[in-house]
Amino acid sequence: MTVTDAAALAALAGTHLDLVQAPFTLPRSRLLVFREGEGVRVHTSEYERMLAECRVLDALVVRGSDGAALPITRVLPHRVEFGGGVVTLGFAGPAALTVGLAEAGAAGVTIEWTTPDGERAHVGLGADATAVRFGVAADRRVGAAASGTHSADLAESEALWLDWFARCPRVRDDLQSMAAFCWWVLGANIVELPALGRARAVVPSKIGYVGLWQWDAYFIAVGLRHGDPGLAREQLELAFRFAGDDGQLPDVVHEHGVLASSDDLPRADRENLRRAGSAIADPAAPVPLTKPPLAAWALAKVLEVESADDWAREQLAIIRRSQDWWFAASDLDHDGMPEYGHPYSSGLDDSPIFDGPLPTTAPDLGAYLVLQDLELARFAERFGDADAAAHRARADRTLERLLELWDDERGMFHARAAGAEVASDTVVGLMPLLTGRLPGDIVDRLLTALHDPRRFGAAWSVPTVAVGDRDFSPERMWRGPVWVNTNALVIEGLRASGHPELARALAEETVALVVRGGGPHEYFNPITGEKARTATTAFGWSAALFIDLAVGLSA
Repeated sequence: MTVTDAAALAALAGTHLDLVQAPFTLPRSRLLVFREGEGVRVHTSEYERMLAECRVLDALVVRGSDGAALPITRVLPHRVEFGGGVVTLGFAGPAALTVGLAEAGAAGVTIEWTTPDGERAHVGLGADATAVRFGVAADRRVGAAASGTHSADLAESEALWLDWFARCPRVRDDLQSMAAFCWWVLGANIVELPALGRARAVVPSKIGYVGLWQWDAYFIAVGLRHGDPGLAREQLELAFRFAGDDGQLPDVVHEHGVLASSDDLPRADRENLRRAGSAIADPAAPVPLTKPPLAAWALAKVLEVESADDWAREQLAIIRRSQDWWFAASDLDHDGMPEYGHPYSSGLDDSPIFDGPLPTTAPDLGAYLVLQDLELARFAERFGDADAAAHRARADRTLERLLELWDDERGMFHARAAGAEVASDTVVGLMPLLTGRLPGDIVDRLLTALHDPRRFGAAWSVPTVAVGDRDFSPERMWRGPVWVNTNALVIEGLRASGHPELARALAEETVALVVRGGGPHEYFNPITGEKARTATTAFGWSAALFIDLAVGLSA
């Protein structure tokens, strides 16, 4: 791809950078710039801290010679333009911002700023001072100083972004603008975590999700593989790096360590669980926290675009131990079917299947375990380094347990809360399609459910709780809104179960939803197709999976 092509894709991404839902930032930087009044405000991005707690500058305003604020007139990945480009804001490395004149000699421009402690300051720009650099220390204190390297700093940031966009996948014309924005999201969400050294973690979002969540890493890697397979492999390697001695993979790797047990929960998470009336807020004994077993599926996807056999063998050893952990340590009632011991381990924290007592036997977990053993069997046959027959036999046994969750009268797979059937009709009941081994009559019933407007045939599919279910809410996280990752898994399930045309139709609807909603948000209202009110924006797995779906639809 030429520099011109990369610049064109960067400009396409820039049309979506509104500084409200998509902040101005830089790969590896913790600084976020948002619109605020007549100018912008600046925050840092930190694990388990709200933006309001991480303010750096409450306001930064550019004023012309008449004292009026110069409006923001254009945003590109590497610069923000004020007053038609008279003044530009950019990065001077990951920990500093630079604001300066586009051309030396312009007179009468003033930069004003206000700090969170109420300090106000300003500096005039002209022949003597063409730019001011704002350096941000680890304690969020800001130092401002005149700078003569504004143009060079902007050029360095532009080169970084052009290198990133040179890797952006090319897709259908009607999807290219959103794909460019989604590729920006993935680049913007690159951070360094102290626990990982210089390794690059693509976090779910710099707005509130600064860490490497295991499940997110899998989905993000699936999208990254189309443009940067090395970075995709890096996400999986980071997710696997901190496996426990017993094989358990942690839920989160963050800048203070890992989240692998209920004892590791941040205070805010415990308070949220208490408000919800959950007994799991303060369990009597530590509860392991992990994420659903899709590691082998993600590994297989990443290796489709670029083989790395020696590296893959190393990762497979970790994945096999993790798969064994589910059966050894998370089969809590010893019936051969592992359970979720905590809602967080499901990835669907707020799903109504967790309204009852724990542990929860869930059809999605059964499906993922079957899929993972089948993938591990295929890897064993490919590399000749493990017993493929043992993996297939365990997949058969798990499938038998999974089919016991089928309710033929209601036409659904149901979950069980501490052995009691859960009535809620949720998207987890569609995940057994992933096995590709369901009886034909069950597949037919699930397809009927997908198209039934009283169940999953919403205006925008697939709602995470059936529209006619008493627990359905179009706005509340996992209790109704559409999530791109669950849609992607249903699409995979339709393909695996012999319905590629239906899979393609749902893929088209999913990318159309992201376009309609204005970006790769965390989740979407299934009635309106718009961003749900409380959903995080510029969300990593939504961006990555949009790219994956767009590439598939463009082939």
